[in-house]
Amino acid sequence: MFKVFSTRILAVCAVALAVALIALACTSHPVLGRSSEAVQSSTPHYAVVMTEGHNLLVTDNATNKLYFYTIDKDKPIGSPLKLRASVDLTKVGADEIRITPHNVEKLDK
Repeated sequence: MFKVFSTRILAVCAVALAVALIALACTSHPVLGRSSEAVQSSTPHYAVVMTEGHNLLVTDNATNKLYFYTIDKDKPIGSPLKLRASVDLTKVGADEIRITPHNVEKLDK
């Protein structure tokens, strides 16, 4: 009787282990069978880094750039955001990173 009981427990444990391994394989590699282009397209193209209503920082994951948008000076919150600058994130780790200005307001009016 003890031998039959332990054989059943062993069989149930083996089945449970097999199901767990299959489930783990399916969840840890959900892109099996897809091309690398399909895998890359499943990642978000843009990611919002920060926003406060008057400014917005966005990364473009496809081009590795960071974009900074803000409203015009002395405009109310909710005004259109305008592209002010961008940064090339491929330069991260370099001694110096240059900001590329866009639509910068002239301060000496």
